[in-house]
Amino acid sequence: MRLKDKICLVTGAAQGIGAATVAKFAAEGAVVIGCDRRPGSVPGAAAMHAVDVTKRNEVDALVAAVLAAHGRIDVLVNNAGITKDARLVKMTLEQFDAVIDVNLRGVFHLSQAVAPHMVERGAGVILNASSVVGLYGNYGQTNYAASKFGVIGFTKTWSRELGPKGVRVNAVAPGFVDTPILATVPDKVLAQMRSQVPLGRLARPEEIANVYAFLASDEASYINGTVIEVSGGMTV
Repeated sequence: MRLKDKICLVTGAAQGIGAATVAKFAAEGAVVIGCDRRPGSVPGAAAMHAVDVTKRNEVDALVAAVLAAHGRIDVLVNNAGITKDARLVKMTLEQFDAVIDVNLRGVFHLSQAVAPHMVERGAGVILNASSVVGLYGNYGQTNYAASKFGVIGFTKTWSRELGPKGVRVNAVAPGFVDTPILATVPDKVLAQMRSQVPLGRLARPEEIANVYAFLASDEASYINGTVIEVSGGMTV
């Protein structure tokens, strides 16, 4: 098993890619702690915590609880994210701020809270959720694109800062993924999305989780500062 006995913390773990990542990591032998604003029960999770990643006091309490229970955090997956789409001329400040707070500030909070403990041990992996939108932009997603571009900037910077300390930092940039967030999308729009992908379909959440599992494992021990696009070739 790739992740045997590794202590892994996954944000946004209640559904979609986060829940698939919890299940995959657990299947690979990891002890997985998940968090979400509405955590519920997630198969494979050793524990689930109710945490708002935009609130630093909640993040610090989560990290302290995991360290108290397990003594270390080997892998952090910054998966939590939201969308609030609108064209530039229609986007409200509330929409902009909400997405930046979760998708960018949340990643900063978790990583800053966890990194010192990884550095102290001289080992660790931080994995960040970007998006193809963070590579190429997308109509109606000023806030989301900015946040996911920012996550790439975090990844590149932290890989330089933390790499010499034994901590690897990488990002995954999914394309269109079949998650609950698409439940309200009309069939016509879903068909159009599929038509943009050479493989002719949306990704399954577990296909993104598989990439996280590889990057978290020792098999990826020389991969640092990389953004891996998992999009079925939609940007070819």
